[in-house]
Amino acid sequence: QIYAPNLQHNTSSLTNIKFTSAALAGAAAGILGLQNVPGFALFVVACIWTGICIQLKINSDLRGKNGSGGGGKVLENWWDVLLPGQDAGFAFVLVWTLFYGM
Repeated sequence: QIYAPNLQHNTSSLTNIKFTSAALAGAAAGILGLQNVPGFALFVVACIWTGICIQLKINSDLRGKNGSGGGGKVLENWWDVLLPGQDAGFAFVLVWTLFYGM
């Protein structure tokens, strides 16, 4: 059974992690002076890397709790983790242009 306050907290935590990852990727793209496609490629790589790290963390937590290596479905699909969300996309572009202009 799903407990709503825990679900809300977990969703908020995932959103914060994605937002921070996007902002850091934007800073890296700006500092490296990336333009157009290479900059957005860095954003895609950062989203994929963040999704993999989150999934590894979820799996390690499940393994530690029941000792059987997981079991049970945690996420409906990978899109829940991989898609950065609108706020993270805006944060990436904002921080990218900020650091690129400095």
